[in-house]
Amino acid sequence: MDGLSPTAQRPMNAVALPARNPAPPLLDAARLDRADTLVREAPFAFLIARDQLPANAASALAADFPRYASAGFFPWDAAECGPSLNRLVEDLTSRAFADAIGAHLGVPDLGAYPSLVTICRSLNKRHGTIHTDSKSKIVTALVYLNEDWPDIDGGCLRFLNRIDDIDDLVVPPVRPLYGTLVAFRRAENSFHGHLPHEGERRVVQVAWLTSEEEKLRKTQRGRLSRLFKKLFGRLDRRLGANRDRNAAHRD
Repeated sequence: MDGLSPTAQRPMNAVALPARNPAPPLLDAARLDRADTLVREAPFAFLIARDQLPANAASALAADFPRYASAGFFPWDAAECGPSLNRLVEDLTSRAFADAIGAHLGVPDLGAYPSLVTICRSLNKRHGTIHTDSKSKIVTALVYLNEDWPDIDGGCLRFLNRIDDIDDLVVPPVRPLYGTLVAFRRAENSFHGHLPHEGERRVVQVAWLTSEEEKLRKTQRGRLSRLFKKLFGRLDRRLGANRDRNAAHRD
């Protein structure tokens, strides 16, 4: 060592690297204000916003999506997801993005409530029966990640006027295409569901809940459900496989 400072020892042609900027968010609350975003207050508050994700992120999100062996929604576990999927969850549950969704749906400070993220890779035919969501859910949002979807009605979310008629539509069915975000405020008449579909249907869902206790309860129930499906997957596929198209449950 010659006693010179580190700066003095740097070669004359060395270039100091700029500080690495954090990656831009995948979800930007400003995109919710696009002209083609549909916001309704009746019969219950909901929004449908398309093209909410960058097109160039699709491949990474597909590669980073968890590879569940069973069908249905399961609690998010960062260890099962790649970095881009975890970034999406972080953006979706951020205070700013939650508050922006809440502002569209008439729920001030939505981001102050606990959030529960669940992820679905595939469905069985028993999924999608008409329901309202439980009273512990304040708002639910879903971000779809399917780069294409067949020309079928199965698996396409429907907002409904009544609990006993899957064809009494408030708006046309929502195809679960990449970058489409839907959100709705839970109400006694927030009826929604979809026609039976079996196979892949990738979606990330977040529900803002009334309490941390409800978050813990729902997380534990989701883990038990996953264990059941792992042990009895064949039975799970058979249950409700021939359900009526108008099958429903309250929550």
